[in-house]
Amino acid sequence: MSNLNQKTSGRVSHLPEHGPIDEKNGKEILLSVKNVDITFGKGDSAVKAVKNASFDIYKGETFSLVGESGSGKTTVGRAVIRVNPCASGEIQYKGVRISGKIPHSLDREVIRNIQMVFQDPAASLNERATVDYIVSEGLYNFHLYENEADRVRKVEEMINEVGLLPEHLTRYPHEFSGGQRQRIGLARAMVMEPELVVADEPISALDVSIRAQVLNLLKKFQTEKNVTYLFIAHDLSIVRFISDRIGVIYKGNIVEIAEADELFEFPLHPYTHSLISAIPIPDPKLEKNKVLYTYDPSMHDYSTDQPELVDIGHDHFVYGNKKEIEEYRAIRAKGVPLKSINIVDPDAPKQPAQQKNANELSASEDEFLKAPVHDTGSIWYKILSFLLPILGLIAAFVFKHFHYYRNYSACKKGAIAGLLTLAAIIVLFVILLILVVV
Repeated sequence: MSNLNQKTSGRVSHLPEHGPIDEKNGKEILLSVKNVDITFGKGDSAVKAVKNASFDIYKGETFSLVGESGSGKTTVGRAVIRVNPCASGEIQYKGVRISGKIPHSLDREVIRNIQMVFQDPAASLNERATVDYIVSEGLYNFHLYENEADRVRKVEEMINEVGLLPEHLTRYPHEFSGGQRQRIGLARAMVMEPELVVADEPISALDVSIRAQVLNLLKKFQTEKNVTYLFIAHDLSIVRFISDRIGVIYKGNIVEIAEADELFEFPLHPYTHSLISAIPIPDPKLEKNKVLYTYDPSMHDYSTDQPELVDIGHDHFVYGNKKEIEEYRAIRAKGVPLKSINIVDPDAPKQPAQQKNANELSASEDEFLKAPVHDTGSIWYKILSFLLPILGLIAAFVFKHFHYYRNYSACKKGAIAGLLTLAAIIVLFVILLILVVV
């Protein structure tokens, strides 16, 4: 009878074993954010940081929330762990509302099941506590060990799993590097055996080589422990390879949600297009000639027709009014992947500056982007082609056939210079010979 009263009153004191099942795909919904508004301040000084945010996270997946600084990513993450209160809407975990005022027993279960890895590995650790206490604090608070020997075993196993050593347990955070501190923060979260981890830009403050190690750790825990991640980031180049689905947020509004490959092949919202176009290309020549797409919010006319987040098919949600949604549907129905990176030819005549559409990247530019790794255009190709121009021309045509465009260009220039030099020598020799004979 008490359980029935709890259900009818909307107050649940314990989490169920499993969450609700999504009827569309049959997956278990672990976390559901429904029409959430988050406001800071009161009265005229109130700022709405997040507006009508809605998305689901399925069990065992990595859902990434991306956007520029100040877009509301971290605000949403902190609302999930019950730090930021929701002004309206609600957040559900396994179908149970966890936002707002909830029973103490349910609050403890939420803390136990949802952990967070913070962006700043230095500020998120207690400088006065040893690593042993930092990692053990959750075990102490929830008494997740049978005896002292069991606690030590759990802490040492977790420290080993994140790539540190048991002798590090007696040290303090200031004795470690940034990457090691982030490993400590990850160990603190994972020792609780959570089901959901909110990773708030956990690699943005780390070196590139250390980033890969931390990402591999996150993937390892997901594989071994079936952990679900809400991964907050602004670097789409990394997000693409670790995410199952991606949500794009702009000034508090979720503007697009789709699977990772779907989002990169069909970036329908202009803001998503601009984020993808800003991904650095690991080639200084290509990066120099890349044209950035700049998002202008004034391009939308929402004065009469208000926008909303709509599913246009393929589990792809886009934010827009009725007219924009129809345009997005038409583009997606064609099934032709969109190109968000535009490379201009530096040797082409200058044209009036204008933004090219995402699907206007020419075939030659697309082939240029797909050039092989060893297509370096080394100066040695120019020198050898200059000394042996005929062989240089043959090599140039071979390189062109196999899409080695930089090597082709180097051989061509060297061979032409060699032929011109050879021709000049022959002409000079003929003139000298005529002068001698005369």
